[in-house]
Amino acid sequence: MTVSPPTAAPLPLRRDSDFRLYWLARIVSVGGSMVTYVVLPVLVYQLTASPVWSALVAAAEALPYLLFGLFAGAVADRRNRRAIMIGTDIASALVLLSVPAADLLDRLTPVHVLVAGCAVHSLFVFFDAANFGALPALAGRDRLAAATAAVAGTTTVLELLVPTVMAGLIAVLSPAPLLALDAVSFIGSALLIRAIARPLQQARGGSSGSAGSAGSAGSAGPAGSGVRFRREITEGIRFLIGHPMVRVQTLIGIVACVAFGAFTGQLVPWADTALRLDTDDDWRVGLLFTAWGVGGLVAATIYPRLVRVLGEVWVTLIVLPLGAGIGLGLAAADHWTLATALVALWAVPSTMLILNTITVRAKVTPDRLQSRVNTTSRMLTFGLGTPVGALLGGVVANTSAPRHALMVCVAAFAVATAIAWLSPLFRSRHDPALVALAE
Repeated sequence: MTVSPPTAAPLPLRRDSDFRLYWLARIVSVGGSMVTYVVLPVLVYQLTASPVWSALVAAAEALPYLLFGLFAGAVADRRNRRAIMIGTDIASALVLLSVPAADLLDRLTPVHVLVAGCAVHSLFVFFDAANFGALPALAGRDRLAAATAAVAGTTTVLELLVPTVMAGLIAVLSPAPLLALDAVSFIGSALLIRAIARPLQQARGGSSGSAGSAGSAGSAGPAGSGVRFRREITEGIRFLIGHPMVRVQTLIGIVACVAFGAFTGQLVPWADTALRLDTDDDWRVGLLFTAWGVGGLVAATIYPRLVRVLGEVWVTLIVLPLGAGIGLGLAAADHWTLATALVALWAVPSTMLILNTITVRAKVTPDRLQSRVNTTSRMLTFGLGTPVGALLGGVVANTSAPRHALMVCVAAFAVATAIAWLSPLFRSRHDPALVALAE
């Protein structure tokens, strides 16, 4: 009998130079993106003073996922992920630089800001699709949980710090030039990704069953390529629909993202009208963004332990009604201190729901389908749910008040709770097969 040699222990992430480069690239890019996250709604609201225009900012950020998610996932599973990530970073930098340039020439309009925001987030769909497959390929399944936690933990800290800094800068500077910081961050991210030595996708075999193998017999030419492309997209959709854990959590995610879209779309108008904060130069507006980061940091800290104790299914079942209850209190808040505390508290179940969904998808999805399944799910949740919530919140705020738009968040979490507790998740909450790795 032949005895197999013992498998070498995986290299700790902190000693993996390629992962450190990837991690640093994400820090630089996310830090810059947080600048845009704060600046865009403030800039548009300063230009228009309209809740509807503010809602359009949130819709423009999410709509590209609905339009390009399926296509981007298939592209990222069959093309060079490194080239996609570098190319989209550089293009995003150029798009963002057009905003401060137009402002300098006194030609900046709300339409320009919306188009730039939509273009950058369209490019991000392709970056994100490549990134979904790049991290598992770089870290390996045995280090995936630790790698995801390392990236999520760091980005949560940035969500905590950057909005406060931006609020202070917006109080003394025009917001448009601050977008140049995000442009610089995209360039830095591209350079760091280029420096990673290892490939960002696993080597593909030459078998006919290998998804995304280019140039295979019988599929040459544009017609064959198109058929193969549609087949690859369909394969990802079938997996998402066929896996009970991914299917139900995607449906829940769509409804929960309606709440997220309504909240982000009306955060600035709500601060202006309900909390009576001056959105032009009041540093407390930045605290509302920072409070979300505080709640996200708490969620990232306790989520792994909660999953070990309860399991992924129970995490979903518990955080949804918790989010509905906190959202009800947030809609009734009329003082900035209470509102800030409730925003932080509401971010805890909201962030846990996101972390839970991402972790489960990564665990159960085969390597060859990572980009397609993840982008399809995000297309349906973030890409569909967020614009619907943003526009619905904008209509409610415009006809009534931004405070009432927050009731959309409460209703969405209540519906998501009903879906979860009436779904097979609840009936099979003790079934370990639900979270078993897919073959």
